[in-house]
Amino acid sequence: MTDGILLVGASGLAREVLAAGITGVVGILDDDAELHGTEIGGVPVIGSVIEAIPRTESLLVCVGGGRGRRDVVHRLRESGLGEDRYARFVTRSARIGSSSDIGPGTIVLDNVVVTADAALGRHVVIMPGCTVTHDGVLEDFATLAAGVSLGGSVRIGEAAYIGMNASVRQGVRVGAAATVGMGAAVLGDVPAAATWAGVPAHEVGGSA
Repeated sequence: MTDGILLVGASGLAREVLAAGITGVVGILDDDAELHGTEIGGVPVIGSVIEAIPRTESLLVCVGGGRGRRDVVHRLRESGLGEDRYARFVTRSARIGSSSDIGPGTIVLDNVVVTADAALGRHVVIMPGCTVTHDGVLEDFATLAAGVSLGGSVRIGEAAYIGMNASVRQGVRVGAAATVGMGAAVLGDVPAAATWAGVPAHEVGGSA
């Protein structure tokens, strides 16, 4: 596909991606009809999400929450949209090790460092200033907020969220749909759908 890129979601993340220097964006899709005909970061909001189906542009889902991104991707897939339609965006200031992989739909913003043999899944979002060290795995739809640091061999589950400036000890697993609060120091495994916070991090209740 050579017809440009459509951002899905007129969101703060879309503005981050535009400000980070993505090129080739021809429009934004959003289901909020009140936004249609307006502009986000100088790019027009041209219609609803489902209007992506008959078009030929690549897509980048800019919904901030991992579960929200997953819902959008599943909705589009049920309408016949394949994974080959999704772009990747990695800013020029990010450093990605040559032995690391990045899945379709993934967004990597400024000053992120991904070192050796890491695997970033589909539709992952990594905000500015994060570090993912050797053998790290971020499953589909995971989100790292700004300044997160992951030790070696950390695994972040599907649609999990790691809050701003949190640190995760090497070898730790964070379960699917779990939430880690900002500034947390995670020293042990976090169960799926749990919410952990603090130093050291501990469970504070189920995720929303």
